Amino acid sequence: MTAEIKTIAWEDGRVVMIDQRKLPRREVYVVCRDYKQVIAAIKKMVIRGAPAIGIAAAMGLALVAGKFRGKSRKDFDRKWAVMCREMAAARPTAVNLFWAIERMNGVVKQSSSAGPDELAGLLHKEAETILAEDVAANRRMGAFGQKLLADGDVVLTHCNAGALATGGYGTALGVIRAAHEAGKKVSVFADETRPFLQGARLTAWELQKCDIPVTLISDNAAGHLLKTGKINAVIVGADRIAANGDVANKIGTYSLSVLARENGVPFYVAAPESTIDRTLSEGYKIPIEERSPDEVTHCGGRRIAPEGVSALNVAFDVTPKPTLRLLSRKRG
Repeated sequence: MTAEIKTIAWEDGRVVMIDQRKLPRREVYVVCRDYKQVIAAIKKMVIRGAPAIGIAAAMGLALVAGKFRGKSRKDFDRKWAVMCREMAAARPTAVNLFWAIERMNGVVKQSSSAGPDELAGLLHKEAETILAEDVAANRRMGAFGQKLLADGDVVLTHCNAGALATGGYGTALGVIRAAHEAGKKVSVFADETRPFLQGARLTAWELQKCDIPVTLISDNAAGHLLKTGKINAVIVGADRIAANGDVANKIGTYSLSVLARENGVPFYVAAPESTIDRTLSEGYKIPIEERSPDEVTHCGGRRIAPEGVSALNVAFDVTPKPTLRLLSRKRG
């Protein structure tokens, strides 16, 4: 059995999530009592990863409904659309955020005669369902994807697409976990994933907890390992997939896909159906988030670049569909 990591949960009318900024040194949990605290947690990367962001948004909106217990439906309706817009503005690239908001909004629309007390229960139930569906989808995706890995394979992954990026189990790491659980001796090279170091801090931590051999590498070492034949497959997650199959994922993913294709190494993307955005025909239409330059000029709170040097911190890039293969399984 591999370790289960509790990324996010609903506990006693509150949203509780592990603070991913503190890992791997400390396992600290953040408690959100209202939707604004959930929005802040998403913006500040307390929680990250497209599916996990969607779950957090759903739970945050369920908290909204709880605040209107005992009040009129008119009061609720007047505030609901505003709060959905505020939640949608938390981060721009991960489509699961908007998917989850629409799903919660669907519950409100379908319950036009329900008062806030009843709505609170319905929205809480829907948020819990979204969480459960995500874990189930990840497990099915893992079971499907692990068939692509042979005993002894070495996998390269980028960023973190494990339990921490989802409701549990993981997408890209879910495939690796499933292969491990099937008795295959797989091992992993994890890119450090600058500048936020999700690979170094989170992926290595998760794999270690699961007793899966992992070796951390600098981002610019990946090409060397691919060229020298030390990698059998590349598996990553996704933050948004356009209708034509173009994939937005953590910055550096596109570079890896080109290197993998050049060296004949299969490149897979593991993502739930909620990550597919059928409203966007091609990847160039996906909004790409730019984050604070401080994440590039500083590391661990300390400046590593000269004072006055500017920095560009593009958080995602788009990989065109011909360079990859998709592993996707429906929720539910």
